[in-house]
Amino acid sequence: MRLFVFARHAESVTNVAHVLNSDPSQPAALTPGGRRQARKLGAQVANLAIDLAFCTRFSRTRETAELALHGRGVPLLVEPGLDEVQAGVFDGRPIAAYWAWKEQHTASERFPQGESLDEAVRRYVHALHRLLARTEAVTLIVGHELALRYIAAAAAEPDSRGGAQTAIAHAVPYLFDEPALSRAVACLDALAPPTPDGIAKAA
Repeated sequence: MRLFVFARHAESVTNVAHVLNSDPSQPAALTPGGRRQARKLGAQVANLAIDLAFCTRFSRTRETAELALHGRGVPLLVEPGLDEVQAGVFDGRPIAAYWAWKEQHTASERFPQGESLDEAVRRYVHALHRLLARTEAVTLIVGHELALRYIAAAAAEPDSRGGAQTAIAHAVPYLFDEPALSRAVACLDALAPPTPDGIAKAA
């Protein structure tokens, strides 16, 4: 049975600074503690015969994956559909400002100069369909807290609009077999309405 191992990236400098980094062109390196977390993730998946790995366009996911898979020769590809939500004007600002805005608006409303949470979830659904369409037996995916929160919540509570409260630690593996991931994708697909033009906004 196919296995998908998801992990949030390890701790980055922007996490420590409590600043939002939603632009992949702006690198955010891992902290020394984050690099230790990434190596620990590697130890946790050392006995899994990982065939292929994915990261997003953000440097912190690539650095995490490379440290976790160091010396294993596992191909690493980029899946931009799992990028962090595009937060527009909140990029580079304290994350508290992003949270405050989000609490006052619906999931269908776009962040100023960014995308909406619904559009982000729609991106995730398309990306997960691409992963499910592949044939590798074991795949590692290093991504971001928001996407993994939605996926984990949808798998655990398929009738909820998951994601808001599920805590996702840095560089901790979450394992989904193919049926479980398919159920989570079906749940998210039903919960996130299509974008106005019917196409997920590019990451």
